[in-house]
Amino acid sequence: MLSLRSYRLDDLDALYAICLQTGDASNDATPLHSDHQLVGHIYAAPYGVLDPENVFVAEDEAGVAGYVVGTYDSNRFAERLEREWWPGLRARYADRSGMTEADRGRIASIMRPEKTPADIVARYPAHIHMNLLSRLRGQRVGTRLLEMWVTQARAAGVTGIHLGASASNSGGIAFWTRSGFAPLREEPGVIWFGMDL
Repeated sequence: MLSLRSYRLDDLDALYAICLQTGDASNDATPLHSDHQLVGHIYAAPYGVLDPENVFVAEDEAGVAGYVVGTYDSNRFAERLEREWWPGLRARYADRSGMTEADRGRIASIMRPEKTPADIVARYPAHIHMNLLSRLRGQRVGTRLLEMWVTQARAAGVTGIHLGASASNSGGIAFWTRSGFAPLREEPGVIWFGMDL
């Protein structure tokens, strides 16, 4: 039995776990990281903590196995991250000794977050991240989670959504293209997509 529902505070550990298990272009990034929270610190957990009303999860009999997270105002969310999220993590990861190369790459993103191109944010102010464990793929779960997020965003007056997909994630690129997102540009390692609402 599958349930798609709003996020609860006790789902935070699941956001971290799913983000790690899909963090290598939808493949398991666990072997790459000695710190298993790093990927989630960037792509999942801050939404559950700072913008929980814009998080939906998919839960089956084995637990939460998928999510969509995002924010309606990317610029405002980036400002909140600078005030409320990154400072504690920057202090925590000031010492990078004993870290893997992948860990150090994630820490670099925490120290100096990558910025979405301003013209993309101007037209598509909202953004999302979505990940599903393999046991939920191919069952339209991603489509249904996306529909929930888009419906709520439209009702809130959001005019457009963007996302960045790993250039090596062919399954994800195919999903976003099928789901109404148009490729906007390709940069090293990432393809930017946008959808007008």
